[in-house]
Amino acid sequence: MKRYRPEEVRARFASRRLRFEGSPELKSALAELFGEPLSPAEAVRRIVAEVREKGDAALDAWSLRLDGQEAYEVPKKLWREAYDELPRELREALEEARVRVKAFYKQEPKGGFLEAGPDGVLGQLVRPLSRVGVYVPGGTAPLLSTVLMTVVPARVAGVGEIVVATPPKPHPAILAAAWAAGADRLFAMGGAQAIAALAYGTERVPRVDKIVGPGNLFVTLAKKEVYGDVGIEGLAGPTETLIVADESANPELVAADLLAQAEHDRLAEPWLVTPSEALAGAVEEALERQLADLPREEVARRALENGGIVLARDLEEALELANLYAPEHLCLSVADPYRYLGQVQNAGGVFLGEHSGEALGDYIAGPSHVMPTSGTARYSAALAVRDFLKAIPVVGLSPEAAKRLAGPAALLARAEGLEAHARALEKRK
Repeated sequence: MKRYRPEEVRARFASRRLRFEGSPELKSALAELFGEPLSPAEAVRRIVAEVREKGDAALDAWSLRLDGQEAYEVPKKLWREAYDELPRELREALEEARVRVKAFYKQEPKGGFLEAGPDGVLGQLVRPLSRVGVYVPGGTAPLLSTVLMTVVPARVAGVGEIVVATPPKPHPAILAAAWAAGADRLFAMGGAQAIAALAYGTERVPRVDKIVGPGNLFVTLAKKEVYGDVGIEGLAGPTETLIVADESANPELVAADLLAQAEHDRLAEPWLVTPSEALAGAVEEALERQLADLPREEVARRALENGGIVLARDLEEALELANLYAPEHLCLSVADPYRYLGQVQNAGGVFLGEHSGEALGDYIAGPSHVMPTSGTARYSAALAVRDFLKAIPVVGLSPEAAKRLAGPAALLARAEGLEAHARALEKRK
């Protein structure tokens, strides 16, 4: 990994944003597919528009063209069969993860309130969404963990119907996870066409109120395109981790955690920020040893080039840089992580101590692994029960309160130039 001084990365960390540009190879493939040069955003816009206008016909056409198979709904009987056919140890691990995720999110407050006072009743109704869509990527790995990390919080929230979309020929492990997590329907459809089908509905696919879950560039662009017509929990960029470590950290564990992130994607960003020169050198050596027999070595090596090792002055500066970067995963591999927890301002998730490796969060610790990326942790949070709820204010004023409040309210209305508002208020005086 390349080494940096804090001043070399400070501006880069502070200016991060979601990027939607495609590689030259991708742009070439799009030109061949569409018969003209199109940006990824233009290609997605065209797919979404066709699915919105033509429904299943366009969904199937694009699925056949991009995935080699038309979209289809997978019967629940096949989910259960896939679950039953899992090796016993894997089925038990799936169940333990489900139980832990459910237990974590049951702690999240989700009740509203109604309070009666001298002026009447004020309150807030909290209601679960009626139907949500969950996108689970296909790609090179069957992300059964993503099914748990999205469906279970929605189930805890009380969502009426949970519809999963995943690319055609879904892996049996994804079907098994959908059964374990309690999803209601599962459609084998991927990419921008799946997001459009969920957002607008087709003859086969029901329209949802909100879409959650990670995906590739085209999925993210499609979510951006349909936002406003449907709720979107967030726009995901490449995965990332930033480890703040001191001289007490085990370099083998630090290297392993960096590689766990790096093997996801060539665009992933693994960073180590440390005041210890000795640890930095030991981690570099450990990375080379561990890369040697890693099945996804090529992917991991490329991702390591996107990140680096930053030699900070001390842990305070390391935390300052971490807050600037606003990582999806912030790992505090330091002797006393709780001492520094209060200094964390921006992070998708915080992992305290080297025994709380981010990979545990990916699968079984409890919180959802769907977390904000590309610096969006400055203003957004990890997927939670609240993402599947809506709050409805309730106003029930007494006649006396209405009479007392109407005068000042009318003054405010006239200050805005809204005379009808003012007159409606004054009729209650």
